[in-house]
Amino acid sequence: MGFIQVVHEYGLTKLVFVLLCVLLQSEASYELNYVTCGSVVKLLNTRHNVRLHSHDVKYGSGSGQQSVTGVESADDANSYWRIRGKPNHECQRGAPIKCGQAIRLTHMSTGRNLHSHDFVSPLSGNQEVSAFGESGEGDDLDVWAVQCSGTYWERDDGVRFKHSATDVFLSITGEQYGHPIRGQKEVHGMQGANSNSQWKTMEGVFIKPSNEPLRHDEL
Repeated sequence: MGFIQVVHEYGLTKLVFVLLCVLLQSEASYELNYVTCGSVVKLLNTRHNVRLHSHDVKYGSGSGQQSVTGVESADDANSYWRIRGKPNHECQRGAPIKCGQAIRLTHMSTGRNLHSHDFVSPLSGNQEVSAFGESGEGDDLDVWAVQCSGTYWERDDGVRFKHSATDVFLSITGEQYGHPIRGQKEVHGMQGANSNSQWKTMEGVFIKPSNEPLRHDEL
């Protein structure tokens, strides 16, 4: 059927309406592929199959700040993190996160931000990663850049988080804690990017650009 015949049968107004609906539907599906500002997610380390986790347990050495670990359980509520913009530069709620964008990851249960600094991690001797601040407010050492391959952070893709102040990558190499967090893996910062620093989003609530949450698990 040619274009002239389509216009003749359906009318130009109807044709424009149908094309607009198709474009909007395609755009909506496209946007749902991305991780967006304000979303609350669990992050899986794909090399060691553990989720980024924190809890109100302090390190016994180093900074003495709240510890950050990796846990195997997919159901632990202490593994949720909210995606935010860097200090004094909040990202727009529902906006897709760009590759290279600076973000903060705020631990939902305790309100502290994923953080790193020049302390030595307790097990591997790499750079310590902790949770720092109060009610979501910490300092410039809470900022991480999302490294991914495209224009935006896609929900199904592996990404890396590079600490903006010290250039280390959020990593897990398999060292395991004993009491009081037995079985949990050490999370730390490493200079090189490799399979230990690969992460992807799993369960969570993804905020659509319309500011309506898209649920993706038990939360």
